[in-house]
Amino acid sequence: MLVKTESVSTALPPPGPSGFPRVRVHTPVGSATAVWRGGVEDAVGRHRIEWAVDANLLWGRNTWPAELAEPGVREEAGRVVLRGRLRLTGDGAAVLELGDSQVLFDVGSPPPPDSAWVEIGVEVDKVELYPYLL
Repeated sequence: MLVKTESVSTALPPPGPSGFPRVRVHTPVGSATAVWRGGVEDAVGRHRIEWAVDANLLWGRNTWPAELAEPGVREEAGRVVLRGRLRLTGDGAAVLELGDSQVLFDVGSPPPPDSAWVEIGVEVDKVELYPYLL
């Protein structure tokens, strides 16, 4: 996914508990704060990124049906909320289709419905952005 990142402070991005900086990420489907896993000197700018989320899907707890059937990213009450179509893989995992990107998740019990539009809310410090070059 092609995104624009910016510092969440006036100086260098402040580190989160992991020691990695946080950035504000602007995507084609919304904006939120996340952990930057690239070089600190590259934390501000335009990048192609992969999402990594360190959380299992727990239906009814951090995952629920979406009111809108369209991808989205937002920040709400200290959490990143990702909205997209969820596809179960059959091996205890799921893929969230988030615009032109996909995010892989492990699934807790009970599993969410397959091919459903869902929202997943995860603490900011558990959402990481990895830049890559084409």
